[in-house]
Amino acid sequence: MGTSISGIMGGRLSPADYEKNFTDLHPPLDRHQALVASDRCYFCYDAPCMTACPTAIDIPMFIRQISTGNAVGAAKTIFDQNILGGMCARVCPTETLCEQACVRNTAGDRPVEIGLLQRHATDTAMERDIQFYQRPERTHRRIAVVGAGPAGLACAHRLAMNGHDVIIFDARVKPGGLNEYGIATYKTTDDFAQREVDYLLAIGGIEIRNGQKLGRDFTLGELAENFDAVFLGIGLAGVNALRVEGEQLSGVEDAVDFIAALRQVEDKGDIAVGRRVVVIGGGMTAIDAAVQAKLLGAEEVTICYRRGKEDMNASEFEQELATSKGVMIRHWLQPRRVIGKDGRVAGIEVEYTEMQDGKLSGTGETGILAADQIFKAIGQTFDPASVPNLRLDGGRIAVDAEGRTSMARVWAGGDCVKAGEDLTVTSVAQGRDAAESINQALAAAANSAVAVA
Repeated sequence: MGTSISGIMGGRLSPADYEKNFTDLHPPLDRHQALVASDRCYFCYDAPCMTACPTAIDIPMFIRQISTGNAVGAAKTIFDQNILGGMCARVCPTETLCEQACVRNTAGDRPVEIGLLQRHATDTAMERDIQFYQRPERTHRRIAVVGAGPAGLACAHRLAMNGHDVIIFDARVKPGGLNEYGIATYKTTDDFAQREVDYLLAIGGIEIRNGQKLGRDFTLGELAENFDAVFLGIGLAGVNALRVEGEQLSGVEDAVDFIAALRQVEDKGDIAVGRRVVVIGGGMTAIDAAVQAKLLGAEEVTICYRRGKEDMNASEFEQELATSKGVMIRHWLQPRRVIGKDGRVAGIEVEYTEMQDGKLSGTGETGILAADQIFKAIGQTFDPASVPNLRLDGGRIAVDAEGRTSMARVWAGGDCVKAGEDLTVTSVAQGRDAAESINQALAAAANSAVAVA
C-alpha cells in the first residue's frame, strides 16, 4: 500500500483496478458503428446543431461524408473550422450544445451521436497522419502567442496557414494548456493531448518555447515591441478561496492541482486520496475531481454545492456520471469552517442555504461532514498582474468582437477574456477568429505601406 498522511494515501487499488477505472469514458466507434450512427442524421437544412457549435462546424456535411465512407473528408470539414476537433470531440459538453439542439430530440428520440462521429473522423485522419494544410510562402511577419492552450494553439495554426511565423510562449513544461493539465484522465487517454499538438505543429512555422511566463521572463511591452502582433491566451491562473476558518489545514487542496497531477503521473497509485473526500463546487472541475477521487479508491466522495441541482454549471450528463460512480451530490450547502485535528482535516462544517427574495442566504442550520480531504472547485480567477496596461472587463481582459484588446496590435482569447462559456471549443473559436483579425490587420498595414511608397 502507499504512504499515508492521516486518511490520505496512495496505492488504494491494484494496478489492474486503476487501468480498468481510467479507461476511455466514450470508446470510439468502429467503421461499421460510425456508418450506422451517421445514418440517423436527417442532414437538416439550416441545421440547429451547426448553430449550437461555437466553431460553426458544418455538422450535417461531415456526417454525410461519414455515411458515404469518406471519414477523411469529414475530418477536413471539421478541421477547417476547428483544428482541435479531436479533443473537442472528447471533452465538449455535446449534451448541452450540438446534441441538445439535434432535431431527433423533438421526436422523443435520442440525438445523433455527433461527438462520437466527430471523433471517428478526426481520429481516422490523425492515425493515418493525413495533413490537409500546407503553409504558403512566408510573409516574414512574426506573431507572439502567449499560452499553448486551445486558444493559443488554434490562433497559431490559423496564422501559420496564412504564412506567418509564430512563436508560442508557455509557462508549463508541456504545451496543451487545459487540454493537457485540466481535463479528467478518463476523458482523454493515450496521451492524446500531446499527439494532437504534434499533429497541429506539422504545418510548420510554429515554435513553442516552454517554461516562459509572461510577467516573469518577458513583458507584454517587450512582445509588442519585438513582434508584429501579439495574441494572449493565458487562461486563468488563480483559484478562488473558500474564505473560511481552517482552509490552510493539511488536506485542503485545489481541485485543479489534483486533476493536473493525475494527468501527469505515470503510476496512478502514486496519487494520494482520502478515505472520505468532500468537493466544494458545482462545475465540471468539481465533477472531474470527485469522480477521479472515487476511481482512485476513495470510499466516500461528496460534492457540496450551495445552490440547487438546476443551477449547477456541470451538465446533467456529468452529474449523472458522478452519481453512477458512487459520488453523492448534496445541494443547498455552503462551507462554514474546516474542522481540524492535529493540523489536518477531520471534517467540514456546512450551513444549509435557501433563496430569499431572489438572493442566496444561509439558514443558520449547520451540520458536519466527516472528511480527511477537501477539494476546492469554486472557480478560477484571472490574475491581471502580468498585463497591467490592458483594460479589464469583469475581472478579465476586455476585447472587442474580433478579440482586439485596448493595446494596439494585441489580441486575446480563451478563458482570460469574458466572452461565451469557458469551454475548449469556445477558446478554439476565439483563437481562430483572432488569427483572422490579425491577418487582416497585417495585410491592411502592408497595403498602406505600399500605397505610401
